[in-house]
Amino acid sequence: MSENAAKTPAELFEYLDSLGIAHKTKHHPPVFTVAESESLRDEIPGGHTKNLFLKDKKDQFFLLTVDEHASVDLKTVHTIVGGASKFSFGKPEKLMEYLGVIPGAVTAFGIVNDTGRNVTIVLDADLMKNDIINCHPLSNDATTSVSSADLIRFVEATGHTAHVLKMTA
Repeated sequence: MSENAAKTPAELFEYLDSLGIAHKTKHHPPVFTVAESESLRDEIPGGHTKNLFLKDKKDQFFLLTVDEHASVDLKTVHTIVGGASKFSFGKPEKLMEYLGVIPGAVTAFGIVNDTGRNVTIVLDADLMKNDIINCHPLSNDATTSVSSADLIRFVEATGHTAHVLKMTA
């Protein structure tokens, strides 16, 4: 683990506030899959995310944030993400070490915990067409909504580059 402990949802909200990023959070029972979260759609408008924590053969780590219904071809998506070799899923230990979250709670907001910039974040261009993007706030018992422009601002404020690429068919 890095010298800094993983941030709590409350600390994430303070960070968003410090950046002047408007956010709205809806608490709900924990959800671990897109299918489980679909019952919340009527209550939470906007684009909902699916997040893939991946590593390539060179031990580079990536977080792909796409629309919840997007189909990502793991055999070819590395060709879209420049400089990457074939992807496999990252181990839960690295997910916790770098993004400070557990499987089932993977989120673009986890990049706030990657102080060593070990993870490249890629936001799907189709997802980013939504005015509002919904992500877990570092735990899977809530959903936080921000504007797509503010999600990019958030990623860049953490010292990461927000790579917006078309990753889905």
